[in-house]
Amino acid sequence: MESAGPQALRRLLDAVMTVGSDLDLPAMLRRIVQAAVDLVDARYGALGVLDETRTRLAQFLTVGVDDETYRAIGPLPEGHGLLGLLILEAKPVRLPDLTEHPDSYGFPPHHPAMKSFLGVPIRSRDQVFGNLYLTDKTTAEVFTEVDEELVVGLASAAGIAIENARLHSRVQELALVEDRERIARELHDTVIQRLFATGLSLQAIVRLLSADPATAEERIQSAVDDLDVTVKHIRSAIFSLEGARPLSGHGLRQQILAVVREATAALGFDPRVLVDGPVDTGVSDDVGADLLAAVREGLSNVARHAHGTAATVEVVVDATMVAMTITDNGAGPPPARDRPGGGRGLKNLRTRAERRGGTMTLQPGDPRGAVLDWRVPRS
Repeated sequence: MESAGPQALRRLLDAVMTVGSDLDLPAMLRRIVQAAVDLVDARYGALGVLDETRTRLAQFLTVGVDDETYRAIGPLPEGHGLLGLLILEAKPVRLPDLTEHPDSYGFPPHHPAMKSFLGVPIRSRDQVFGNLYLTDKTTAEVFTEVDEELVVGLASAAGIAIENARLHSRVQELALVEDRERIARELHDTVIQRLFATGLSLQAIVRLLSADPATAEERIQSAVDDLDVTVKHIRSAIFSLEGARPLSGHGLRQQILAVVREATAALGFDPRVLVDGPVDTGVSDDVGADLLAAVREGLSNVARHAHGTAATVEVVVDATMVAMTITDNGAGPPPARDRPGGGRGLKNLRTRAERRGGTMTLQPGDPRGAVLDWRVPRS
């Protein structure tokens, strides 16, 4: 067999790099067809993806056929005739004139005429994923042995790239399941319990309305405050569900969760996270970077000094402000006289806030612990 020369090998390398540059499977399949067409100067190209039975084509992507012709051809092929030959035998087929092959079915109405043919299977995990079909070499009468060699090489790389994309998609799905399970736990452990407790409190208030109106009013206000916190938990869960989808894991909300997860080992427990407002769409990159640094430094401060068993990270974005609050149940901050400027971490937090026209405060919690409040203008 004639060997591919340096120029052809460079074209193959370029094609492989093009195919492997995308982790989105539908986009990758389109890249594979286009790369194959460019590699061997084909006028038309297609990739047929096999169904689960591996006896029929479930998808058929084409390159070189304009949209009007594509629609006029009608139903896509299912893998009969010459296309089915590759499904049955799963080995390269190269023909000078596909219409003369005994398995050729001919073309449906409106289908462009085609002559020279090169078909190569694509394997993924030792199984045939689909087949590449190339027709009408534009720079010669027929496809050559070198063309076949190049496309076989591309198909091998494509199989690896497809498997990588599938694995990446699976990892994203698992991450999504984990995120949804975390959200479900948050709703059950926090939201439902708060609603139940508030309901009991309101029932008790009813009995106080006539006997002790002042106490009843105070308890009603407390119940309203509890409901306000519960609404924040619910809204945080909604934003979590909206953000928990594959390939969107690079948003600011996901980055906040990642920073919190990083701190878990040092803290010895999983902090609760509340996110309220358009965190992914309403915070600029530079403010987001400072926010992440503030979350990281604040949790580090809790790990080093609080010696507590629980903490909550709350991030709120509204029309004018980006605010981050970390509340813990630890020992609380030392008296102000013992921390006139704070440690290096607190100084960094204050500097990041003040250079954006914001503020940073550290106050004792109620009844114990500490409350770190960091906020900056949104714009």
